[in-house]
Amino acid sequence: MDVFLMIRRKKLTIFIDANENTTIHELKKMLEGILKIPPNNQQLFNKDNTILEDSHMLQHYGVKADTAKAQSPAMFGLAIRDDNGTFEILDLVPYSTPPDLPDVMKSQENNGQE
Repeated sequence: MDVFLMIRRKKLTIFIDANENTTIHELKKMLEGILKIPPNNQQLFNKDNTILEDSHMLQHYGVKADTAKAQSPAMFGLAIRDDNGTFEILDLVPYSTPPDLPDVMKSQENNGQE
């Protein structure tokens, strides 16, 4: 069954779909096609910041068709090996928050029931 994934690194977000039987190494090969970074220079993390093992399948980490849907994909973090051979620290830049509504619009939200 298809699963939908959101892979984040710093300000980059990649949406990708795979099969729940896809191994982490196969997922890294898919990312290599997008990022041009070899799998051995990629490190994937789950939501608990645990490093994912290349030999395990996505379903091993709880990624299944009923939980990783297009409207709510499973999220993984991505770290890249730098030039000196060590992996960067996982860095996920938070999404921006929308600005507060102007007062004129706030009164419209309440439908004039103030």
